Amino acid sequence: MRFFSVNSAKYVLSLFVLLLAFFAPSKAQAYMMKYKEDFYKLYHIHYAQNPDDCIENIYWLEKAVQADFANPMFANAKIETEEQWEKYRYMFQMHLNLKLIEQHLRLGRIYDKQVAHFYDAPWKAEYLDDLEKAKSCYTAGLYYWKEAKVWAEKANATSFKFLYLTDAQFWEDERERIATGELDYEKILNRELTRLQKVIDTFVEMDEKTY
Repeated sequence: MRFFSVNSAKYVLSLFVLLLAFFAPSKAQAYMMKYKEDFYKLYHIHYAQNPDDCIENIYWLEKAVQADFANPMFANAKIETEEQWEKYRYMFQMHLNLKLIEQHLRLGRIYDKQVAHFYDAPWKAEYLDDLEKAKSCYTAGLYYWKEAKVWAEKANATSFKFLYLTDAQFWEDERERIATGELDYEKILNRELTRLQKVIDTFVEMDEKTY
């Protein structure tokens, strides 16, 4: 049987290394996220969201709110005029704040407890801790609602009366629903906070005789 010589083995190894280097992905292809559109792409909805999923989404949405807009060529809608670009920016900010409300509601409901039963008394401290987390989530939602309304109002300016971004149909629907009062997160959040406070008060009143 004929075996490879040492030189042949070295040649094969060198060739293998060269092939790996050739097919390996280039670092130059790496892309650094810095724009709203980039961070928004990382926001996603799980079928069954855990607290960590909501917190991750809130993180990316917050980064999107704080980031600059990408060049209009890379916007999430077709932009051809300065007026379209202006309205796009207003609606995008509105949409991001609405999504932040949704995620805070989802996170709050994970920690929420609709009713305080008498047999829950042994775990009073744990429930109260969770309820305070839910309360902070709903309260944060009120802040984002104020922000969303500000941007929706800007997008509803008279100068945009006949300007409609067809590629941003969902955002346009959100803007219109806020304008007509059909979408009112303040009412929803305050209702949740009022109910939640009653549950908290019920737990606070529990003592060793409750159960």
